[in-house]
Amino acid sequence: MTHSHRPRALGMLAMALTTLLIVAAVLAGTAHADHPCAPPTYPGSGYFTSLEVSRTSCATGSKVVMAWYHCRTRHGLSGHCDARVLGFSCSERRVTIPTEYDARVTCHRGATTVIHTYQQNT
Repeated sequence: MTHSHRPRALGMLAMALTTLLIVAAVLAGTAHADHPCAPPTYPGSGYFTSLEVSRTSCATGSKVVMAWYHCRTRHGLSGHCDARVLGFSCSERRVTIPTEYDARVTCHRGATTVIHTYQQNT
């Protein structure tokens, strides 16, 4: 690179760094997007397979998951929870086969979301 090209190269480098900083700032603005957590230990015959929270902590997410599990199993292993748990309203979708079912549960309280999946052996 000759001496006359240095200002142009520095200008391009500065522009690239500025663009990178802008992209980083935009991504930082989404820092409270959904993030994964380690799911709690399943208390029965099955597994919690995932836990994801938005606008809350993983610890709160785990508490919601366990409260929902206890609400659901009050009606048997295949039971459903129709009540709010820790102030969260939850909905569940299941896929069933003869030996188990897999489910996705989404719980909302305002802008706060807790999503978990589980497998229940039958």
